[in-house]
Amino acid sequence: MSIVKGINNHWYYTPDYKETYLTDNEIDLNIFKEVRLPHTNVELPYNYFDDKSFQIISCYKRKLNIPKEYEGKAIYIDFEGVMAYAQVYLNGIKLGEHKGGYTPFTIDLSDAVKFGEENVLTVVVDSTEREDIPPFGGVIDYLTFGGIYREVHLRITESTNIENVFVKAFDVLQSEKRLEVDLSLIKKGNKDEVIEAVCILRDKDKEISKISKTFSEDSATLSMDGLQDIQLWDIDRPYLYELEVKILKGYNELDSYTTRFGFREAVFKSDGFYLNGRKIKLMGLNRHQSYPYVGYAMPKRAQQKDADILKYELGLNIVRTSHYPQSRHFLDRCDEIGLLVFEEIPGWQYIGDVAWQEQVLEDVKAMIRRDHNHPSIILWGVRINESQDNHDLYVKTNELARKLDPTRQTGGVRFLTNSELLEDVYTINDFIHDGGYRKYLAKNVKNFETYDQPMGADGEEVALREPKMVTGLDYYVPYLVTEYNGHMYPTKRYDQEERVMEHALRHARVQNASHLDEHISGAIGWCAFDYNTHADFGSGDKICYHGVMDMYRLPKFAAYAYKSQKDATKEVVLEPVTYWSRGERSIGGVIPLVIFTNCDYIDFYYGEEYRGRFYPNKEKFAGLAHPPVIVDELTGYWGMEWEDAKFIGYVGEKEVICKKYSRNPIPAQLEVAADDSVLCAGDMDVTRVVVKALDQYGNLMPFITDGIYVEVTGEGELIGPKCLSLIGGSIAFWVRTTGQKGKIHVKVCNERFKEREIEISVE
Repeated sequence: MSIVKGINNHWYYTPDYKETYLTDNEIDLNIFKEVRLPHTNVELPYNYFDDKSFQIISCYKRKLNIPKEYEGKAIYIDFEGVMAYAQVYLNGIKLGEHKGGYTPFTIDLSDAVKFGEENVLTVVVDSTEREDIPPFGGVIDYLTFGGIYREVHLRITESTNIENVFVKAFDVLQSEKRLEVDLSLIKKGNKDEVIEAVCILRDKDKEISKISKTFSEDSATLSMDGLQDIQLWDIDRPYLYELEVKILKGYNELDSYTTRFGFREAVFKSDGFYLNGRKIKLMGLNRHQSYPYVGYAMPKRAQQKDADILKYELGLNIVRTSHYPQSRHFLDRCDEIGLLVFEEIPGWQYIGDVAWQEQVLEDVKAMIRRDHNHPSIILWGVRINESQDNHDLYVKTNELARKLDPTRQTGGVRFLTNSELLEDVYTINDFIHDGGYRKYLAKNVKNFETYDQPMGADGEEVALREPKMVTGLDYYVPYLVTEYNGHMYPTKRYDQEERVMEHALRHARVQNASHLDEHISGAIGWCAFDYNTHADFGSGDKICYHGVMDMYRLPKFAAYAYKSQKDATKEVVLEPVTYWSRGERSIGGVIPLVIFTNCDYIDFYYGEEYRGRFYPNKEKFAGLAHPPVIVDELTGYWGMEWEDAKFIGYVGEKEVICKKYSRNPIPAQLEVAADDSVLCAGDMDVTRVVVKALDQYGNLMPFITDGIYVEVTGEGELIGPKCLSLIGGSIAFWVRTTGQKGKIHVKVCNERFKEREIEISVE
């Protein structure tokens, strides 16, 4: 019987490394400080920092006490993510190493453990951008941060134990479905030992099928046939089943492994994407897994929250894990809520030498072996993001992926036209939509290289290219747009109104184009959240402002281009793209006024005067389920008294939402709200707290930049600085638990507003 225990507390860390640390049996508290996992090696400012400050070699230590009763057992330690090269020692003995910060690895401690005594585990972490580890070797447009930034587990098993289980569902659209379970074992003792494997299929707590098989090899395949009354996993009803695998020697259970999975069929075809035989247009965004201050080092709840934001707040149906495998907690949540995933290997444009390419193959293997049971994953990315064609390498990555997982198709993100298609799906970053800016540069910049912009039948510039124009083929193939916008129009949440409006419209135009072309499976925009980057990229402050939300996951107006596509039965959306001020835009006024909404129509009042009924613009946005409303009637003249505005949204004949804007907004309240009111004791837990400056109508005040002071007491700690400034009228921060049960008190102080305090329970 196996024992799995999280060991995420009581680690000790120092941001340097000396060889003497390997042999020191005592942990010098003058050098090492106690930390908890997930942990970042260097906490960073929000922006403007040295992007080499975290590229260091550091050292972690932890004491382990393994009772004598476990002598003779196999003792493993499982790391979920260490950036970027880890060497693991126990009692000064090197037991293993791992290259790559995005994939898990296991170290066998068995031969070095002193049972019944104190053991010292030492992990040396090299977080420099080593040229032998993808994605490094060239410049990359994101930061990888450092440290043991994902969880760690201690696992005690018998000498024969389960290494991996792969559950494959077949005939899922038939009345009788079939499962194949691929089981692989580790046999440290008798290699010819006869083992019985038992597979139990459960629907929640109900057992619905059970099979067994006896074998002496280190792997076996078990089949469950004739499965009836099975619910399919779908984006609207993500039904999950549980499979438990036990291995036995006689009547003694040696090990067990439980995994969740779903019955579903996902296929990219030349005329689009099909889930369970139903054609679905994919609409999504790319996600970087980074956060302010702590980089990648965020625990389960924050990872889950990102998935919830993408699915429920933005209304997306797919996410791309740019540009690496992401937290299992994020993927687990995607399984639970029905958010499709395109997962890819680490990389960014650069392809290294033979050894580097061998590491790419190891990354493909590690990604698929970790994540093959996630029903949310519909496509494996087996090409280095935006790299040049490399026939030999990509033949190998595709062959390996198909061998490891014959149930999923492969893709590989490129920006090249006429690129060699070795994958099943032509996945392309299409940045053709530039709002006419290339023409402007061609007129005003000497020797600027440009090209003919494709034009649509309406004489407008196209937002996406026609697939055959990109592939260079004379026939259609499965085709997915994997990036658009992003660096073409970086936008801050507090930018001038015309810019934030154009930013939002660019996202809407591309999605509209995607929906109108049946040969495009969908489009995944760049990107969900702003992110820290190197000095070679971004706005000079180490941030790429490419997201439809900022780094705190607070929305820009572009977020509403997606949110408004939700069905009104799920949430009514009415978001005018305006600060409602006469002098914010060039020349003045607010016209044309774009309103992202899923209402059938809108009534607009200027002051007390009814200005008319306005409908979604289906002429310009015929592909969208809910085109934006565009108000294009002049509202008053310069010098006239500015008035309040009121927008009333209707679904059918029913008024469902009303939004008011003041001609003279006055600060009314400082809203402070936590995403969660109850957190968990034990391992680290976190929640986000959002602070907003609101006017008398409850609208965000976008140009308030007041400072706030945050005080956290009780069983919680503030992540990041205590003194913050509102950005675009709002800010957020995260609070983490101490591990103890109790209350967390969060106090936010500001000179303009009344002091606010909230309470969070830790149970």
